[in-house]
Parts: sequence; structure tokens; C-alpha cells
Amino acid sequence: MPIFRLTRDLAFPPPELAEEGLLAVGGDLSPERLLLAYRCGIFPWYSDGEPILWWSPNPRMVIFSEQLHVSRRLARVLRQGKFRFTADAAFAEVIRGCAKATRPRERGTWITRDMIAAYTQLHEQGYAHSVEAWHEGRLAGGIYGVSLGACFFGESMFTRVTDASKAAITTLARQCARWGISVIDCQLPNPHLRRLGGVAMPRAQFLRRLEEALEGSTRQGRWRLDDDLAVSAFTPPSGGSQFE
Repeated sequence: MPIFRLTRDLAFPPPELAEEGLLAVGGDLSPERLLLAYRCGIFPWYSDGEPILWWSPNPRMVIFSEQLHVSRRLARVLRQGKFRFTADAAFAEVIRGCAKATRPRERGTWITRDMIAAYTQLHEQGYAHSVEAWHEGRLAGGIYGVSLGACFFGESMFTRVTDASKAAITTLARQCARWGISVIDCQLPNPHLRRLGGVAMPRAQFLRRLEEALEGSTRQGRWRLDDDLAVSAFTPPSGGSQFE
């Protein structure tokens, strides 16, 4: 399995060469390199004490924003007005919440101090965004990622209150659908994302969809949710989302 060592040159090997997902090692987390990586279908994922590792997994998990799958139970929770939602109101708190979250079969976190600094810089440049779920005035959960063209590259999410992260990604997907951001990249398949409508597609197919999505204009700058999505009440959209 070839693994490439990156130089100072701002370039990546073709993602198709990542036979088992891992493509390259080294480089840096500069905004320019990160944005190039996402445009190529590549993302960083490594732990403290490791060099930067760059991945392009096969298959790739994707949620199409207009095909979000909302369970009856989650729809009921949203209708009850348990949460309210914001975008880009607490990016630093969200990324740190994700870094502190514990996950099954994972030791420590891959969201290192350098990763936090890098994505905070992307946020300040208007490329990285967060959606927050609030409960009783406190941050209950959220999701963050990078937006380019008609694609949102989800990086991580966390929850402190039951259903908060599910509610946040639901709100993100609904807002993305309205803005024409059709693809939410979830990177690696897992059962939780499948229940939300995630589809595991071959890498070659994902790269074709990504190329199409990048033809759209990037919604750069601070995001603001539509008023009806920011409030607590949940109204099922006509068409689009599916309900069990």
C-alpha cells in the first residue's frame, strides 16, 4: 500500500491511490492546504504525537440534504420545542465540545490543539461553520465542518443533551437544502449516520459528485439560519425529508 510523504509544495497525490483510505503523511494544516484537500476529497485525521495523516476512504458516507431521514421520535422531539438553533454563534465551543466528546472504541481525540487552531482560522475566513443546539440557555450539542461550493464537509459533532446532535445535523441539512448545498460529506460510514439517511458510496462516485458540487458558488462568511429553522418548533417540509 503506497503512502506518500508530502513536501512543502501545495499538492496532493490522486485520492484514488489511497488503497485502504490512508493516502499521505506530513505537510501542514494551513488554510490553503486544508481547502485544497477538501476539494480533492481528502481530509486530515490523526492523533496527538502522530504526524499529520491524510485520508480518502472508500466507501464514503454521504447525506444528501434534501433526503435527510428524520425518525418519528426525533420529529416529535423537535416539534416539542426542546431546542433552539443557531449557526456560527459558538464555533469555538462546538469544536472544543467535539474534542472532549468520548466515543466508543476511541482513545483520546483526533481534534488536537493544532486542528482546533486550523479550523478556527478557516472559520474566521468564512469557510468553516457550526450549527448549535441550545437547551435551557446552554449549549446542548452541535456540529462543525467546512463548506465549499454545494458541499458541506462534516467534521464532527457532539451532544450533552439527548438528541441534541441529531437535532443540530437535521437543522444543518434543512438549511443546506434551502441554500442549494446538496451534499453533506460524513467521511466514514457508521450506523448512526445510516439512520439519518446516510449513503455509503464508492469513492469514485463520491469524487464525481464532489466535482459537480464544487461548480457551485461557496457561501463564504458567517452563516445565519432562516428564522423558522432557528426557532424551537419543527415543521416537516413538503417533500424532501422522509419520516419513518
